Amino acid sequence: MPVCSLCLERERHVKANDPDYNEKFFYADNRIKTSKYNIFTFLPMNLFEQFQRVANAYFLVLLILQLIPEISSLSPFTTIVPLVLVLVITAIKDATDDYFRYKSDQQVNNRQSQVLIRGCLQNEKWMNIHVGDIIRLENNQFVAADILLLSSSEPYGLCYIETAELDGETNLKVRQALSITSDLGDVSKLMDFDGKVICEPPNNKLDRFTGTLYWRGNRYPLDNEKMLLRGCVLRNTEWCFGLVIFAGLQTKLMQNCGRTKFKRTNIDKLMNTLVLWIFAFLICMGAILGIGNTIWESLIDTNFQVYLPWNTIQNNVVFSGFLTFWSYVIILNTVVPISLYVSVEILRLGHSYFINWDLKMYHSRTDTAAVARTTTLNEELGQVEFIFSDKTGTLTQNIMVFSKCSINGHIYGDVYDEFSQKMEITDKTACVDFSFNPLSDTRFKFYDSSLVEAVKLEDPAVQEFFRLLALCHTVMPEEKSEGHLVYQAQSPDEGALVTAARNFGFVFRARTPETITLCEMGEAVTYQLLAILDFNNVRKRMSVIVRNPEGQVKLYCKGADTIIFERLDPSNEDLMSTTSEHLSEFAGEGLRTLALAYKDLDEDYFKVWNKKLLFASTVIENREDQLDVVYEEIEQGLKLLGATAVEDKLQEGVPQTIACLGLADIKIWVLTGDKLETAMNIGYSCNMLRDDMNEVFVISGHTLVEVQQELRTAKEHILGLSRVSAAGDVEKTDAFSDDSVFEETIIAEYALVINGHSLAHALEPQLEHILLDLACLCKSVICCRVTPMQKAQVVELVKRHKRAITLAIGDGANDVSMIKTAHIGVGISGQEGMQAVLASDYSFAQFRYLQRLLLVHGRWSYFRMCNFLCYFFYKNFAFTLVHFWYGFFCGFSAQTVYDQWFITLYNIVYTSLPVLAMGLFDQDVSDQYSLRYPSLYKPGQQNLLFNKRQFFLCTLQGLGTSFLVFFIPYGAFSDIVKEDATQFSEQQVFAVTIATSLIIVVNVQIGLDTHYWAAVNHLFIWGSVTLYFAILFTVQSNGIFFIIPKNFPFVGTARNCLSEKSVWLIILLTTVVCVVPSLVVSFLRVDLFPTLTDKERSLRRVRRTSSRRSAYAFSHQQGYGELITSGKNMRMSVVSSACSPEREPHSSSWIENVIKSKNEVSCISDESTELKQSNRLQSTQSEPDL
Repeated sequence: MPVCSLCLERERHVKANDPDYNEKFFYADNRIKTSKYNIFTFLPMNLFEQFQRVANAYFLVLLILQLIPEISSLSPFTTIVPLVLVLVITAIKDATDDYFRYKSDQQVNNRQSQVLIRGCLQNEKWMNIHVGDIIRLENNQFVAADILLLSSSEPYGLCYIETAELDGETNLKVRQALSITSDLGDVSKLMDFDGKVICEPPNNKLDRFTGTLYWRGNRYPLDNEKMLLRGCVLRNTEWCFGLVIFAGLQTKLMQNCGRTKFKRTNIDKLMNTLVLWIFAFLICMGAILGIGNTIWESLIDTNFQVYLPWNTIQNNVVFSGFLTFWSYVIILNTVVPISLYVSVEILRLGHSYFINWDLKMYHSRTDTAAVARTTTLNEELGQVEFIFSDKTGTLTQNIMVFSKCSINGHIYGDVYDEFSQKMEITDKTACVDFSFNPLSDTRFKFYDSSLVEAVKLEDPAVQEFFRLLALCHTVMPEEKSEGHLVYQAQSPDEGALVTAARNFGFVFRARTPETITLCEMGEAVTYQLLAILDFNNVRKRMSVIVRNPEGQVKLYCKGADTIIFERLDPSNEDLMSTTSEHLSEFAGEGLRTLALAYKDLDEDYFKVWNKKLLFASTVIENREDQLDVVYEEIEQGLKLLGATAVEDKLQEGVPQTIACLGLADIKIWVLTGDKLETAMNIGYSCNMLRDDMNEVFVISGHTLVEVQQELRTAKEHILGLSRVSAAGDVEKTDAFSDDSVFEETIIAEYALVINGHSLAHALEPQLEHILLDLACLCKSVICCRVTPMQKAQVVELVKRHKRAITLAIGDGANDVSMIKTAHIGVGISGQEGMQAVLASDYSFAQFRYLQRLLLVHGRWSYFRMCNFLCYFFYKNFAFTLVHFWYGFFCGFSAQTVYDQWFITLYNIVYTSLPVLAMGLFDQDVSDQYSLRYPSLYKPGQQNLLFNKRQFFLCTLQGLGTSFLVFFIPYGAFSDIVKEDATQFSEQQVFAVTIATSLIIVVNVQIGLDTHYWAAVNHLFIWGSVTLYFAILFTVQSNGIFFIIPKNFPFVGTARNCLSEKSVWLIILLTTVVCVVPSLVVSFLRVDLFPTLTDKERSLRRVRRTSSRRSAYAFSHQQGYGELITSGKNMRMSVVSSACSPEREPHSSSWIENVIKSKNEVSCISDESTELKQSNRLQSTQSEPDL
């Protein structure tokens, strides 16, 4: 039955090789679209987005008012030109960004794939593929759509795929076709295939698929193991055929991508509110002046009707006041000039270029520079409170290294010196020579030669250890040339372990469904593969059963140590105890561990067990449970061989970056598709999880009730133990009823780890508040086994309830959804394609660059933008409100006090460049100080530099400046005379004096507010003053008056006015009176209420008071005398060092003295604990001083 495309799809019906049937359902084609606009929708949609800015709508209304000649005393071009300019510039920028998204879409849509059409395979573009088509994929090809696997070149319909674009994992996964379709390997058979699939509707669940295949009168259940999803890559499989089930935007990958959202900063939203406030203030001023006009006209102006008759429209005093109201609305509109938004866009563009040009964020090895892909979010980089990070490829390099192992109770992997002291392994440490093995991997490095000697001496335990590693896995080998092996592993751990076995002489060469071929110490040995007992999250182990050439049947097992130890033979008790100690040592180093064991099987026993296995593998219901029971039966009585320790290499600088961002009060949550154990190991490696934490809560419930109970238990544990009073006593009262109040009182450190299936329940409306409260009480949060959509839901949860700025960072297509959801999205140019980068706002090559992006560029951008806005509102209120005061002295006639050219050029020429220089180049502290003291980042998170209070203060300052700029000259002109004893009676002289005073005052004020002076600041500030006088004398000269007398009426005013000494005295007096109060307030604020920045700046001045220093004092530091007398820096034998325990308390004192002395000098924060961490962090960083 046809289904309307507008109706909700309940289930999907797909029939192979029957396009007429499938077309009835109006399924989506395979075209994707991530761009927002097309040719027809760009103009209306873009204008709609731009006019969401209240200021743009405000100026449009003003423009309409200026077109009415009865109320406008200004030309409409003063508003038309800048408004159109802003709209055009913004539209061009938006169009350019969207064009790049369109090009990316076209690149994907135009990829080629082979489609079975009318009995033959034809190349078709991806966008022309439809649901129900049968397509052929070849090795290393991307899967074009979500397809049902029908057949492949491998036996039993197997194929191998890489899912990095979906879940971030580069390991291979196995998919298998139904046995009934696995022989459909040629075109003729596929043409006759007319199976019908009924399955679930499109959804975003990557790990689940439910459907049924109807063919030849039979029903065959379908699950996720039969599906190849769009975004996967076919590996180690020559070809495969599949039936398209979901296409285009209905594929699971695209369902997880989310929509492209229009992102606006908090400052943009605040400015919308402020514009409404200013507009209300403007209405009030217009109303006051309009009422004043009505009163003036009724009481005074009637006496002048003979000389100043009313217009024909102006027939009564009330209507006169009404027209005057609108005239003043137009005159006073410059309190929010359109040039503000032009300037903001210029600043953001400049800040973006500074990010692009930063060589300290350039990765030379991959030739990748940092790129600001948007220009609208720079200042929000200085306000981030939550970072949501992917793990694989973002925090880690996704490179596993075999580091250590424990075999038969002996640790291998450590290096010792001649005094039997453990040495730290560095790049200069000599590697083991594997030249005895021609098949070794030259990239593999190991440093303990004793393990190689044990292999060469044919130690049975060591050889069995590496034999197990070479046999117990699901790795696929690919021998591109003789001896050149490439392993495709389902997990990076397996690849590392098999590579280790290869280098130690047990080389995995080949596999078939029935055999595994090794090269053991140069000899080829083939094992018969009898069974694979596969890994899953419940079993946490895998086993293989093989028959060796001697006919012995053996079971080899590897898995989590707790699982393996439960299944050991009692005779292994001592070895298990020793190995447990070794595992604890490995875990303390952040290494990923596995325990290894084996078992000799009796032939008769195996035959009986194998029959049970065949039966369990063919049942329809509860197949997995029955297989687990059979597996459990044979995996008992194991003999322990040892344990492995693998290092998952972090990207360079990840622990230091996380620690530094933590000192800046930025919370980092890791959202990963990896399993729980892997995520926790990485958490320990990058110091998000530590052994000294009070508790690490693991939420792994499978039902809503279980998850709710686990969350509540964890929260009650924290609240019950961690509420501390001022006296240090534990409080268990209801005083802290609001979680946000006592988050700062938590003194213990906790971490939260939650699984994907538990997170699905925790994100339900009834539990999301408990989850968020618990997560915010924890120092670290790790969510594992999460889907891309769940990542976005976690980000949205924090955005919605915490009202904090969020940043998401990732490198794969599975991160696109959260990158689009967060306020700021950052893409890592890594190994998993460019989808994350294309969807991001900023991109770079390494996670460590995030520290500089936020603490330097983000902080500077926020600081500069806030100072720019404060000064901009100040100078415009000072400029505009002079008209308000003048209204009381001009009969409320809506006459402007300034020359028309001054009004036009004030924001465009006279004051634009100095404020742009401040917004582009000003910095309160240098970049190295920003990194050294992460606490300086906190004002941005607390939104201290520009908020409603700061806006009120800067407008109040502008109001005061306008009052003084008007009334000081007004009062002076009423008492003084010119040098020739005549009066200053001209309004034009008064206007020039006020304008000149205003220009000097606002430029001196910006000079005082500038923290960092560069040549461009001097050029723009003093150049603007000079340019003002040059233009002033030009527009008021005789020559230009004779050319256009109507437009330049102030002829000769500047020359006559500014030649008087008394005028310059008035200007000087006005400048001093306007500037001194703000100068005094600034000095008092720094002395009485210093900020962190003020303290750091004063500290720098103290350090630079003298350029002459004693060389001894410069190169030595307090505490080293005690170090020498303590003997701690002397090389001693093991015996002597062990015999001096009494020295330890004394040695700790000099360390405390050194730290104390450092803190006394470098303390810029009120909390000494934070500073100690900051100083320790400084020593781990390699930022050069400028």
